Amino acid sequence: MDVRMIARFRTKEGKTHYGVLRDGTHLTVIDGSVFGGFKLHKRTYKLKEVQLLHPIDPGDIVAIGVNYRRHAAETGHDIPERPLIFLKAASSVLSPEEPLVLPHLLPSEVDFEAELAVVIGRAAKNVPEERALDYVLGYTCGNDVTARDAQQKLDKQWARAKSCDTFCPLGPWIVQGIDPDHLGIRSRLNGEVMQNSNTSDMIFSAAKLISFVSHNKTLRPGDVIMTGTPEGVGVARTPQVFLKPGDAIEVEIDGIGVLRNPVRAEHV
Repeated sequence: MDVRMIARFRTKEGKTHYGVLRDGTHLTVIDGSVFGGFKLHKRTYKLKEVQLLHPIDPGDIVAIGVNYRRHAAETGHDIPERPLIFLKAASSVLSPEEPLVLPHLLPSEVDFEAELAVVIGRAAKNVPEERALDYVLGYTCGNDVTARDAQQKLDKQWARAKSCDTFCPLGPWIVQGIDPDHLGIRSRLNGEVMQNSNTSDMIFSAAKLISFVSHNKTLRPGDVIMTGTPEGVGVARTPQVFLKPGDAIEVEIDGIGVLRNPVRAEHV
């Protein structure tokens, strides 16, 4: 499959469309479903004149913990024998350039996690690993934002820590036709590189994750698998680094693009 970038966007008139990115500057509107056959409409918009939205409204967000070898080492975890699965609330999804909000109950230890996000394109149940990538719509950048104090000290489990509003930025678009297992991945906080790795350091490949998850639950079109984060997260640093109001956090994946979000405090 040729490389293709599919964006979801809102026009100045308030209409929402899917479109295919052309020459990095224009979006040609899609007629039909991104999950089936579609045609390209004649209508085209300039990229700079529209608002990019999170490229999918996911049903389930299935996330994977401790899936990079060097991240396991920096956090003192053993290499897992099987993927460690948890869920993020679909309500936590955030669009590019929208503010990542530090919740007033958990504002102090909010961490960033650059991740490759796999968008499922068709229903998958008990899929063999060798055919797992056939069920993928494409790939996008994700940020598995985490309130570390809830995760590690207060709740000592991951549901609230991972699922606050705005804690799952996705974007800027879905990319088809790339190899998910050999992509440079990094995060930048206020322009400073914090994480810098490659998806080849993943313990379980994208295909292995899709297959494993599908043997536990049915994956449906639009579901998202967050494939884990590399080393360099804020909680593992000395001194520790957490997000604060006025910051800007970016996730960049080679072949996909840059997902950027400013950070602000919750207004209550």
